[in-house]
Amino acid sequence: MSGQGLFRFNGELFMQDTQALVREVVIVGGGTAGWMAAAALSKLLKQQVRITVVESDEIGTVGVGEATIPMIQRFNQVLEIDENEFMRETQATFKLAIEFVNWGRVGDRYMHGFGRIGQTLNTVAFEHYWRKLHLQGRAGDLADYSITRAAALKNRFMRPVADAGNSPLGEIAYAFHFDAGLYARYLRRYAEARGVTRLEGRIVDARLSGLSGRVESLKLADGREVGGQLFIDCSGFRGLLIEQVLRTGFEDWSHWLPCDRAWAVPCESAGPLLPYTRSTAHSAGWQWRIPLQHRTGNGHVFCSSFMAEDEAQRVLMSQLDGRPTAEPRLLKFQTGMRRQAWNRNVVSVGLASGFMEPLESTSIHLVQTAIARLIEFFPTTHWDEADIAEYNRLSRFEYERIRDFLILHYHVNQREDAEFWRHCRHMSIPDTLAAKLALYQSRGRIVREGAELFAEVGWLQVMHGQGLHAQGYHPLADLIDERETEAYLQGVREVIANCVDVMPTHEQFIAQHCAAPRP
Repeated sequence: MSGQGLFRFNGELFMQDTQALVREVVIVGGGTAGWMAAAALSKLLKQQVRITVVESDEIGTVGVGEATIPMIQRFNQVLEIDENEFMRETQATFKLAIEFVNWGRVGDRYMHGFGRIGQTLNTVAFEHYWRKLHLQGRAGDLADYSITRAAALKNRFMRPVADAGNSPLGEIAYAFHFDAGLYARYLRRYAEARGVTRLEGRIVDARLSGLSGRVESLKLADGREVGGQLFIDCSGFRGLLIEQVLRTGFEDWSHWLPCDRAWAVPCESAGPLLPYTRSTAHSAGWQWRIPLQHRTGNGHVFCSSFMAEDEAQRVLMSQLDGRPTAEPRLLKFQTGMRRQAWNRNVVSVGLASGFMEPLESTSIHLVQTAIARLIEFFPTTHWDEADIAEYNRLSRFEYERIRDFLILHYHVNQREDAEFWRHCRHMSIPDTLAAKLALYQSRGRIVREGAELFAEVGWLQVMHGQGLHAQGYHPLADLIDERETEAYLQGVREVIANCVDVMPTHEQFIAQHCAAPRP
């Protein structure tokens, strides 16, 4: 009887195999999310599961993000993708940081860089020694102690050196900017080469099981039916299965993250090819700038309660570095998440599972982690409810902690020039965020709970960069003599500066290793 279970229906007992692996996976929608899921599953399931992607050329895709965070490297490594080839195929550039302009006050700027800050000295974290001297005016800017921030400011880049020992050159954390449409096409070729089937067609209905309420098949506009056991909803904001069919429900967070519109437009490249994303705050939102090899991606995220759509478009178009290469496109959204990311036999991935504005480039990461969780809890036809509940718990934790980090950017500001920013500064915030801010303001302590995405150094850079300064530091930092601490900080600063000086420029590195062919 091992691996078998009993269930009752209409008064009769039936037996089922509780270890029977799901063998038919249907992915609803292509785009970045759909083809990331197809590529990863085709690789990790070793072609033992039939995978079908249903997408329609009639339905456009949003293009989930063009900027990423360093964990995307892990995704590419699992797929055994050659990084230089991937970069050429997607017109990619490297990303060391995000620069924030006008977020604390108008005229302020700071960087949230990847990787760690400083080097280990003794019992407590580097930032407490730095803060101790910074409060006395005897330490430099945080950027002086971060190789990614220092390199970004000088437009330098190189991959980490494998045998660099304790040198900062061995710790260069980076991510990518790439063309989301080209990335989806690249992954489609990858997935199809590993047995994934693509069906062109527009889904008009779904048939549910009368017994379980699970989705049994999809009906296409031309009358075809596509059956499956597990359905992955990558249909974008519509949530075709997770919401329109299963009525899962959506948790609205717009009272904390009030931006609900974005204009997006590409333009010609201008100036040096910067190894960082730029986020510039305007009077009712912010503008992204993402440099690619063949163009620059731009967008203006704004709150329609504080700025009209036509005004937001004018703001964006007046701030471009180069000539626009397409008409601006308006996106409407609501920040929040599905009440369940996994409902019955439907797992929502990407925008179908929720929306977090692209302020910290988490869109593609959320696709990646959803796929990783699905692999971890990959179902049998027994559909264990404990597994589904844990998947949903982990998804919620991830979304809520990213939500708090994004709210931080809006809430911690000192701007008096615009009603929108005054509203954000005085709005209520989640208790989890309020606790983090209170802990930091006393002694500079930052506690990372469980597997939340953003580490202590991320919170530090944003809070300090936007003018929220701790009143003190960890008392154990006083165990080191101040002269020794000052010499230690100066040594770290000098080593990082010397390392940055030997790095090539970002453009030089791309030209040597991964430049896309010119049209």
